[in-house]
Amino acid sequence: MAGNTEPTDAPSVTELPPFVPEAGGVPLSVPAARTGLPPTAQAFFAVVNALGTLVRGFQAVSATRLFTGGYQVLFSHDVTGSAYIATPGLPGSGAILGTGQITVASRSGAPNGVLVQTFDPSGNPVDLSFHLAVLS
Repeated sequence: MAGNTEPTDAPSVTELPPFVPEAGGVPLSVPAARTGLPPTAQAFFAVVNALGTLVRGFQAVSATRLFTGGYQVLFSHDVTGSAYIATPGLPGSGAILGTGQITVASRSGAPNGVLVQTFDPSGNPVDLSFHLAVLS
């Protein structure tokens, strides 16, 4: 068709992804995407209050307040080499936490752990509740 500039190798939006019959028909990629997460990809999460108590989570086994603004979150699996994503946030619903800052890192000496540090807007350590996601 004249004037068509769309690439011919692009999959259509209605095209179904490849499936793995031995995995019960689980898609190898998400629809409308060229690539997806590998079949072994995992996502874990933890919601921790300012006291360091694990409020809820998936594959999270514990949370501990280590020092002012410092927390350790342990998961049921090795999370070394995973991506850690965190945001300050209240553990319940219906309210928004004020501003704050947060950093994450793998926990030295604990392959199933993540170190989380929270700060006030000026960069001073402060105890804040938070939500943590681990993509592995």
